[in-house]
Amino acid sequence: MKSRNWVFLFITTLLLGIGCAIVAGLISQFPQSGGVKEFFIYILGLVGFGALFSVFSQMGFFAYLTVHRFGLGIFKSQSLWNGVQIVLIIVVLFDLFYLRYTAFHKAGQSLASYSLIPIGVLIIGFAVAYLKQKQTNKGAFVPTLFFIIVVTTMEWVPVLKTNAPSAMWMAFAALGACNTYQILMLHRLINQNTGTKSKTSAV
Repeated sequence: MKSRNWVFLFITTLLLGIGCAIVAGLISQFPQSGGVKEFFIYILGLVGFGALFSVFSQMGFFAYLTVHRFGLGIFKSQSLWNGVQIVLIIVVLFDLFYLRYTAFHKAGQSLASYSLIPIGVLIIGFAVAYLKQKQTNKGAFVPTLFFIIVVTTMEWVPVLKTNAPSAMWMAFAALGACNTYQILMLHRLINQNTGTKSKTSAV
């Protein structure tokens, strides 16, 4: 991929993360008091929050591209590597439920409230992986599912540990949007370099 495409991807992902954080921040915790100055300070804080998690997202994306290539090289088979990724997806989804439940559960709370997050992440992962598969090929489904579920969760961990709903949803909005955008843009940017409309991209 040409350097100008990387720059384009970086800038657009950064702006997307900032925009999603601002929207999620205003929806989840709209300032109820203070004047115009306090409001703009709050917006500035959301800009910084979104930019930070956008950078986390991009670091995770490039790290996964490297790990994916290593995985294919080590296991010598895409089907075997996909099997390993599926196992890791299951482990991460279980941990996303179990670790939060053991850390934050209080008497009287239902299990359902702790299962909603992993179920939601799984649904989003399947939706994005399906779109990626339709735009490229069947081989892209599992890697995309792994990236959206496992990598997004890993990037989300620092905020999940706080169990602060507003921060959690702002971070997820930024991470989810940025990761989805990057994985769906990758093959388009690669095709721009080759001047083709190939569907051979594995991620």
